Amino acid sequence: MNEMELKYGCNPNQKPSRVYMENGAELPITVLCGKPGYINLLDALNGWQLVRELKKATGLPAATSFKHVSPAGAAVGLELSDTLKKIYFVDGTIEMTPLSNAYARARGADRMSSFGDFIALSDVCDKATAQLIAKEVSDGVIAPGYDSDALEILKGKRKGNYNIIQIDESYTPEPIERKQVFGVTFEQGRNELEINKELLSNIVTDNKTMTEEQQRDLMISLITLKYTQSNSVCYVKDGQAIGIGAGQQSRIHCTRLAGNKADIWWLRQSPQVLALEFVDGLKRADRDNAIDVYISDEYMDVLADGVWETIFKKKPPVFTKAEQKEWLSKNTDVALGSDAFFPFGDNIERAHKSGVAVIAQPGGSIRDDNVIKTCNKYGMAMAFTGIRLFHH
Repeated sequence: MNEMELKYGCNPNQKPSRVYMENGAELPITVLCGKPGYINLLDALNGWQLVRELKKATGLPAATSFKHVSPAGAAVGLELSDTLKKIYFVDGTIEMTPLSNAYARARGADRMSSFGDFIALSDVCDKATAQLIAKEVSDGVIAPGYDSDALEILKGKRKGNYNIIQIDESYTPEPIERKQVFGVTFEQGRNELEINKELLSNIVTDNKTMTEEQQRDLMISLITLKYTQSNSVCYVKDGQAIGIGAGQQSRIHCTRLAGNKADIWWLRQSPQVLALEFVDGLKRADRDNAIDVYISDEYMDVLADGVWETIFKKKPPVFTKAEQKEWLSKNTDVALGSDAFFPFGDNIERAHKSGVAVIAQPGGSIRDDNVIKTCNKYGMAMAFTGIRLFHH
């Protein structure tokens, strides 16, 4: 079929709604279960492009968690530590695979934002990945295929209405893309830029050293930014995005937003948070929310008498700012990508607070000298890619 009717557009009042192929060709997607909506399909198709490129660049299975046309998380299939398994709620009975590791990382980086996400997988969905997906609140998944066991598990989600989409991985879109705004048609060439290590060759700082792992993480950050609403920056560590700042008008606000998310990801691994004892039966989303509040300035919202008893088995001590600062100082070797140049060194100062060691950005600001000088102050290595990655 070359078109699909949708329930409605972005909002219920926006009818009629459909997706279709202008050239009369077959749609590259097949809906195996459920009835995806307008935003679901935007997330699915953007997410698929992201994971396809991640796999091509790294050679590893990849996954992403999309919400409102930007990724909440993206990762490749590196093995999980015991700590990450705990904070990502990975069931010890599941026989983990590279793809399921990628999904656990993508979903777990920013669990608050990933709630109700749309998932994209670079490889055929296997049983382990489906078992993880089954336990999370999600709108749907897109992948090039599904094992029979995985499909059976996913079809049982949301009372049989879970959105399961299969993408034709051989599909190649036309080189020109179009969209309408206020009745006016916009046309542009697709962003087919290949992100690879060559983009990281122009290192402009005193420190010229980037390890293979750091280069991999910078490529992950840039590919993630390619499909993130601009302005955007992305912090990456050990093969996964740990903080994504999307759609901000100010570059420093992107850097702060993403840095704060990266800090939360690291604080979740602290002994103070790992020691939290939740009451039996507390749902995952409620645990995530409680942790988020516990490490914030509003911690008394979960520690007040009459409240903590509904969340914790025993009242935890306050996680002080001094304790948090000490733990955050242990987060190192983080990679940072930016979809456009950093105009001032304040972005580097904020990145340093979240353990950033290597940076990739286009360069070209009239204050490049100030940005480079700030990197040199902290011994960071920064590459100028010469390429902007705006996405709207």
